[in-house]
Amino acid sequence: MKFYDDKHIKNIVLLGSPKSGKTTLAETMLFEAGLINRRGTVEEKNTISDYHAIEHERGSSVYTTLLHTEWRDYKINILDTPGLDDFVGEMIASVRVADTTIFLINAQNGVEVSTELTWDYVDQFKKPTLFAINQLDHPKSNFESSLESLKSRFGSAVTQMQYPVNEGESFNGIIDLLKMTYYEFPAGGGKPKKLPIPEDQQDSANTLHNELVEKAAENDEELMERYFDKGTLEEDEMRQGLKIGMMKHEVFPVFCLSAKNNMGSGRMMGFIDNVAPSAVDALPEHSADGEEIPHKTDGPAELFIYKTLQEPNLGRLSFFKVISGEITEGIDLYNHQTKQTERLNQLFVIDGQKRQPVKKLTAGDIGATLKLKNSSTNHTLSVKGVETDVLPMDFPEPRIRTAVVSNNKSDEEKISEAFHKITEEDPTVTFEYSKELKQLILGAQGELHLTVIKWILENIYGLNIGFDTPRISYRETIQKPAEADYRHKKQSGGAGQFGEVYIKIEPYYDGKPDPDGFNIRNRELIDLEWGGKLEFFNCIVGGSIDARFIPSVLKGVMEKMENGPLTGSYCRDVRVILYDGKMHAVDSNDIAFKLAGLNAFKEAFLKASPQLLEPIYEVEVKVPEDIMGDVMTDLQTRRAVILGMDSKGHYQIIKAKVPLAEMDRYTTALQSITQGRASFSMKFNEYAAVSHTLQQELQKELGELAEA
Repeated sequence: MKFYDDKHIKNIVLLGSPKSGKTTLAETMLFEAGLINRRGTVEEKNTISDYHAIEHERGSSVYTTLLHTEWRDYKINILDTPGLDDFVGEMIASVRVADTTIFLINAQNGVEVSTELTWDYVDQFKKPTLFAINQLDHPKSNFESSLESLKSRFGSAVTQMQYPVNEGESFNGIIDLLKMTYYEFPAGGGKPKKLPIPEDQQDSANTLHNELVEKAAENDEELMERYFDKGTLEEDEMRQGLKIGMMKHEVFPVFCLSAKNNMGSGRMMGFIDNVAPSAVDALPEHSADGEEIPHKTDGPAELFIYKTLQEPNLGRLSFFKVISGEITEGIDLYNHQTKQTERLNQLFVIDGQKRQPVKKLTAGDIGATLKLKNSSTNHTLSVKGVETDVLPMDFPEPRIRTAVVSNNKSDEEKISEAFHKITEEDPTVTFEYSKELKQLILGAQGELHLTVIKWILENIYGLNIGFDTPRISYRETIQKPAEADYRHKKQSGGAGQFGEVYIKIEPYYDGKPDPDGFNIRNRELIDLEWGGKLEFFNCIVGGSIDARFIPSVLKGVMEKMENGPLTGSYCRDVRVILYDGKMHAVDSNDIAFKLAGLNAFKEAFLKASPQLLEPIYEVEVKVPEDIMGDVMTDLQTRRAVILGMDSKGHYQIIKAKVPLAEMDRYTTALQSITQGRASFSMKFNEYAAVSHTLQQELQKELGELAEA
C-alpha cells in the first residue's frame, strides 16, 4: 500500500441518525475511489462496514467501523458510527480521533434527535464539521426544509455549498456554488456531466454564490480586504476562507447527496481533499496535564488507543491514532498507565473485517495492531522518555441497571470472563458483583444496549442468561444517642465463653466534639468502604476488659454494620463508645467479646431512632421546550426534587435529584413520553433519609429478603 505523509491524510467520522445513510455513504466512497468494484447494501448484508453478525441481524450499525479510501493522492480514513444514543461510546471514541465530522441529514426529516445529542460531543472538541443532506432521491425529500432545520439549530455557521435539481424520485442534478457548475447525473447515478448552470437557475445560483463568497471572506482580514477591492474572491481564495472558518468552528458547509445512487459523493470527497484539515492541520491533542501535543512526523513516536475489539479467532485488536512521530512494525513502546512495554509486531490498515499489513504509519494516521497484552482503550503508548499521556476520553455513566441471572450456575466464571471482554470493548458498560446486593449488576446506556449485550453473551460466548430487577443499595444510620449492654455467656463442658460490654452510640458527623463524661483511652476513625464513617472510642478504665479484647469488640460492631439491624443494609456514620464491661479469668476469649459487641451494637442501634437512607442521583434531562411539562410531571411522580432549569440551544435542561429506586427503566419511559426527543444523564449525589411510611415498607420487604 502507498505510504501517505501527514499532509495527505484526512480523518473523517460519519455521524447521523439511524437510516440517514452513513454505511451506504462509506460504501459509495470506497466504490467511487475504485477500492471496491461493486457496492454492497445494508439490505443485502454485504457492505464493508456493518460486518458483524449482530449488525446483519438488526440491519443497522452497532460498532464503529474503520475504513479508508484513496482520492486524488489523499488517504481518507473513514469512521462509520452507529446512529443510536445507546452506542454513544462508539461515537465518542470516533469523534475524538477524527479531524473532521460529517453529519448526514435525512432529507425527509431534517435535524433529528440523534443529531442534537451527538452535537454536544462534537461541539465540546470544536471539530471542523460539514453537513450532507442525503436521500435527495426519496419521494418525500425536502431539501429546503432540511436546510432550514440546520440553520435554525446551528445558526449562521451553516453555509450552503450546493442545492439539488429535480429533487425527489427524478433527482439528477446538483448546482455547486463554489465551482459554479451544474453536475448532471445519468439515470441511476454515477459519474456526472459538468455543465454550465441552466439559465432558469442562474439568478438563484448567483445570489447564493455571492453569499458563499461573503461567508468565505469574513473568516480572514486579508481575504476580506481582497473581497472589498475586487467585489469577489477566486475559487482558491474561497477554499482558503472556508477552511479557516471550519478550523474556527464557525463555518459548517452543507452538501447534497444521494449516497445510494452515488450522486454527490465524489464532489464532497474532493472538498474533503481540498479544504477539510489534514492531519498536520488538525487541532493538537492535549495531555492529561493540559499541555498541547502537536502532530509532528519528526517527533517522538506516540500513539493513543481509542478502541479495543475482541475478534473471534484473532483475539484483542487495538485501534489507535498516531499522535506523533512514526510507528513502525516491531517497535517497542512503553505504556505509562500499566508500566509495561509492548511490542507492536504487526501493523494494519483496516477496512471493516479486512486487515492490510503495513510497515509503518505516520503522525495523524489511524491503524490497528493485534494482541497487546497490557494495553487497553484510553491508554497512551510512546517511546521511553516521553512523559506526556494523551488526555483520556470521558465516557458517560450508565443510564440503566439490571441484575444478570445465570440460568446455569456453572457458567458464573464464564460470565465474568465474558463481561471483562465486553467492558474492555465498550467503556460505557459496567459490570460488578455486588456483595451487598448479592447480585451481578450490569450498567448500560439503554434497553437496546442491554439487548445487544444479551445477544453477544448468548451468541458469541454461548451463555444462557437473563435479566432481573436490580436491588437498591440502601444504608442505615441513627438519629439520636442510645445505650445498651450485652452479656455473652456459654458453658458447654470444658472451657466456656464469657464477655460483657457496655456501649453508647451516637450519630457521627465530621467535626463532632469528643463525648463528655468518658475517660478516652483510644479512638479510631474508620472510613467505611461502602461510604460514611465509624468512630470507635475505647473508654475502658480499671481493666474491666483486658486491652487484648478491645479489637474483638470492634470486630463485632463492624460485622453488624455490614448487615444492619433494620434491613441487612450497610450502616454508616455512627460513633460507638465502649465504656465498661466484665470478663472472666478463664472463659473470656475473642469470640465471646466479638459476639457481645455485635449484639450490644444491635440493641443500641434499634433504640437510637434508626433511619434508612436511599441513594439519590443528580439527573439532568435535555428536552425540547414544548414537551418539558410532561417530563417534569413524570419526574415528580418519581419523588424528584427539581433543582432548576437551564437552556442550551433549542433545548431545556431540567436538573433534579431523584431516588435511584425511582429510576429503574427511566430511559424507556423518557423515550415513550418524548417520542425519543429527549436524553438524560445521571450520577450519584448523596444518601438521604426515606419517609417513615416507606421505611416501614422497606424494613419489612428487605428484612424478609435478608433472612431468606
